[in-house]
Amino acid sequence: MDTRAYRLQSKTAKALAHPTRIAILEMLRRGERCVCEMEPELEASQANISQHLAALRDANLVAGRREGMRIQYRATDERIFQVLDLLAVIRHDQLNQARRALASLESVRA
Repeated sequence: MDTRAYRLQSKTAKALAHPTRIAILEMLRRGERCVCEMEPELEASQANISQHLAALRDANLVAGRREGMRIQYRATDERIFQVLDLLAVIRHDQLNQARRALASLESVRA
């Protein structure tokens, strides 16, 4: 079995496996941003944000372009937002299932 495609998918999933990286992508959903614009919203240091951007760049999820002294980051493929939306729907459904299960346990105990 050729696992190269799985390794590439795993690289993308690994890049998404941090809340700060997801938050960065959500910011980029609204358009290009430089690290200096991300700092206040993320409440993180420039160095920390740059590390997360490096992981996203390594997975080819974001790209930067120099604009004077700043680097403006953008998502490389808008479909990543569909992935994030789908993950949110799945998580929402899982939470609802857990709530229903807890409610049924509480009704049995009552």
